[in-house]
Amino acid sequence: MRFSDISKGICGATLIAAAGTAVADTNVTLYGVVDVFGQYLDNGGTHSFSERSGGSSGSLFGFKGSEDLGGGLKADFDIENGFNVNNGTAFADTTALFFRQAWVGLSHDRYGSVSFGRQYQPSFRVVYPADPFRANEIMSPLSAAVLAVDRSTLATQYATGRTSNSMLYQSPNLRGVQFSAMYGFSATVTQPVPETTGNMVDVGLSYTGYGLYAGIGYQNQHAAVETFPGLPANLNLLGTEHFIGALAYRLGIVNFQFNYSYTRPKDAPARSLAALLNAGHSVSIMEFGVTIQATPADTIEVAGIERDVRGVHDNTPGVELGYDHNLSKRTSLYMRAGYMKNNGSATTSWPGVVVIEPGTTQKLAVVGMTHRF
Repeated sequence: MRFSDISKGICGATLIAAAGTAVADTNVTLYGVVDVFGQYLDNGGTHSFSERSGGSSGSLFGFKGSEDLGGGLKADFDIENGFNVNNGTAFADTTALFFRQAWVGLSHDRYGSVSFGRQYQPSFRVVYPADPFRANEIMSPLSAAVLAVDRSTLATQYATGRTSNSMLYQSPNLRGVQFSAMYGFSATVTQPVPETTGNMVDVGLSYTGYGLYAGIGYQNQHAAVETFPGLPANLNLLGTEHFIGALAYRLGIVNFQFNYSYTRPKDAPARSLAALLNAGHSVSIMEFGVTIQATPADTIEVAGIERDVRGVHDNTPGVELGYDHNLSKRTSLYMRAGYMKNNGSATTSWPGVVVIEPGTTQKLAVVGMTHRF
């Protein structure tokens, strides 16, 4: 037998043994969602029809896994990409391979978990159960209110839901109570607009039990810099605090939901662009809603929302209705219908929609399909 044959045999046996060990000790799962919908939009009297992605759940695929290290300790990871199924492009940021999540960490049943990377913020986890539309980044009226862009709040930072360069601790579930805390370092992105964020702190506390959910959250973002189209210079984003409260109570087939957030920026430095534009106002957002499990296969969602910018005439009340029908455990059809009335200088609409003029009414109707794998 030649030496090369021996080496090939040894290498092959080594690879097989390594593969066997990986299968035995590590659990890796490929998962994903494909979501597409047709949209009718009345944007202040301008009518349009389009095909979009992610109306019920964001289109995504990811890999997650864990390895048992013994003694109750595990190594965990999750990397998750977002995409637009209607045209195959990356969601939100074409420069990010895993825009939605990318983290690795350690967890223990008794002591909780610590993880590092791009992760969901504790304040996002607090509000998620209290929104009938699950804080969906395309169709949720809550997301529309949080992500709204108008002249009065250009320099007020919004809660992004995810943070890069972050460290996250999550406590174990202690009789329904869970605490989480995050620290995020400064990060630079080029999309959707060039921005360098400051460091941030985010904490959340929640309770779940006896049909009740209650949560509170706090986030503090340090000052940042953003390049906004149409402005003569870089815009200084003000250090901003976010205060969040969320409640839900399930009574039979009906889940009553409520959330409130108050966003308070620091004063703009004198002669800064934020001060000259008067673009650093506080914002409050309030949402009431219900989720009704009409049948095992049919769900109805209703939400009413109010976004108010303090100190100026800028507010937006809105309402949205939803219906979901499960064809199977993995495939569902859905419909959404929404209305928003912008008043004063308000320019709120659903994410991805550019309001043609301040103070205009927004109307929307959607029919879509979601498949999970």
